[in-house]
Amino acid sequence: MSYTKIICGKLYDGIRDEIQGRKEILVEDKKILEVGDHTAEPAGCRVIDLSALTVTPGMIDAHVHASYFDWHEIPKDTVYYSDGMRALAAAECARKALAGGFTTIRHVGWFREDYSLDVKRAIEAGFIQGARMVVAPHFLCSPGSHGDPSQSVASNPVLSRFMENQYPTMGSGAEFFRDAVRHEVKIGADFIKIMATGGFFTPNDSPEDKQLSDDEMQAIIDTAHSLHRTVTAHAYTGELITTLANMGIDGIEHASLADQKTIRLLEEKDIYVVPTLCPYDEIVLLDEEKLAQKSPEFQKKLRHYREQLVESRRLLFESNLRFGYGTDLVVNYQNYECGREYSAWLRNGISPYRALRAATAENARILGLSDEIGTIEPGKLADIAGWGRDLLTDDLALLDCAFVMKEGVEYPHACVLDHYR
Repeated sequence: MSYTKIICGKLYDGIRDEIQGRKEILVEDKKILEVGDHTAEPAGCRVIDLSALTVTPGMIDAHVHASYFDWHEIPKDTVYYSDGMRALAAAECARKALAGGFTTIRHVGWFREDYSLDVKRAIEAGFIQGARMVVAPHFLCSPGSHGDPSQSVASNPVLSRFMENQYPTMGSGAEFFRDAVRHEVKIGADFIKIMATGGFFTPNDSPEDKQLSDDEMQAIIDTAHSLHRTVTAHAYTGELITTLANMGIDGIEHASLADQKTIRLLEEKDIYVVPTLCPYDEIVLLDEEKLAQKSPEFQKKLRHYREQLVESRRLLFESNLRFGYGTDLVVNYQNYECGREYSAWLRNGISPYRALRAATAENARILGLSDEIGTIEPGKLADIAGWGRDLLTDDLALLDCAFVMKEGVEYPHACVLDHYR
């Protein structure tokens, strides 16, 4: 057995909404053994002095698209990137997310094959370093939908149809999607991701589009639940979210155009929402410089829906919804810059404690890992991060990691902001 004692200048434990003063954490091998003012110090115990830092659980990002190296390259993905390139990118994203203090990421699929399950397994086996990965390898979607990358070559019908046939979870009909869920579970999917509606990022659809039939969505949810997998859906409008909620969906990604009645229903049914503020923050807070970096189609949609985006954001954060924390970074910033969502929450006037709870204990619950991670307490895995900035007042705090440990092993840490200096 090996022991490590961590001396914390301050501690946010993920259990209570407060920053505590000086504490000690005793780690035995992979797990936290003791937390207190003065812990034991067994023979041979290594001591790590983080008295200048605020210590937290390792952070969790519940909405990551890991399989690209640089967001500027995404338009090339459909034609020029191989599956192997996406796998390498997913591994690099996991490595950089870990260095940034995010010890777990939930990969919510990609437009193409990326072998993300293999990346996850390589990390678990210790062959490569990276954040723990919870993976939905493929979007379940229909042709021409937000999950269909062949939209970008739709002007070439032969090429577009050929590419559609390469996607194992794109299709039509309840029976197709029952089979798709079974296949995803067979290959190791941790959860199922539905592209239920159109989106902002893709060029030829609208966030108000309903892109799967009721029979198709119900088949996905029922089949996944029968195989003990949860289901989350990319969905925006109140009408579609209400439909999904009544079908038994476990979670909603975005909900950026939800109305009051829909939010009340989600509260009643205890359905979590990962609101992903980052992709819409530039229009809500009117950052024209960042807006200009998005595609013309993306900008046009954001401007068209601005009033609804602002109002729905207000309603969401005045609610008692169970929130997860997820970035959904595909434009403006790199996918491993997981602290960007914290900045968005604070700049929108949301309590830092609500954001911290979402990124730790609540995300652990959403991922089905609350027995293992998300809080600093005896029996949990020693996923621990340290931060030099003030978590309560500095919106850039989670972009400047000063210490990271996953399962009792210390890893190199990095400040994301260094890339912009």
